[in-house]
Amino acid sequence: MNIKKYLLMAAVSAAAMLPSASSAQKAEVSKLYMFGFAASFNDTIVHFTDIQTIDSAWVNPKNKFLLGRDQYSNMLRNYLIEQNMPYRTCIVIYNKKLNKLQKKYLKMKKLYTGDKKVKTNNDIRMIAASDFRFQPVNMSSLLEEEAEQPKKPKKKKK
Repeated sequence: MNIKKYLLMAAVSAAAMLPSASSAQKAEVSKLYMFGFAASFNDTIVHFTDIQTIDSAWVNPKNKFLLGRDQYSNMLRNYLIEQNMPYRTCIVIYNKKLNKLQKKYLKMKKLYTGDKKVKTNNDIRMIAASDFRFQPVNMSSLLEEEAEQPKKPKKKKK
């Protein structure tokens, strides 16, 4: 149970520290693979979505971060609220290579299902792609707004 809490806290804090779309003035649209994960600190129910293909995802070319990660997480959160499962911490894990993402997916599932040595009491619930699909997020309007705003001049050091 403690591992679950630490993993969620690490994922949430890492997502908060990552640069948002405002730091990326140029973005590339590419195909990538993604799955969602949701858990709550109030119970042992853990949700995993199927691995899905996103054909037009906006990625920052400098640091390879997915733009609009919060919007993808909110899609999963809203779906779970509709399913009467509120108060979930939702994250998305993505990669351009399917085999690398499958390894991460299996590693996370093993962490929550346990193995022969370590048993967990988590209730794993799979969300099929037929029930929930991530929709591509269009970040072009946000990037255009940033380009229109005048840049502040840098302060000179004395």
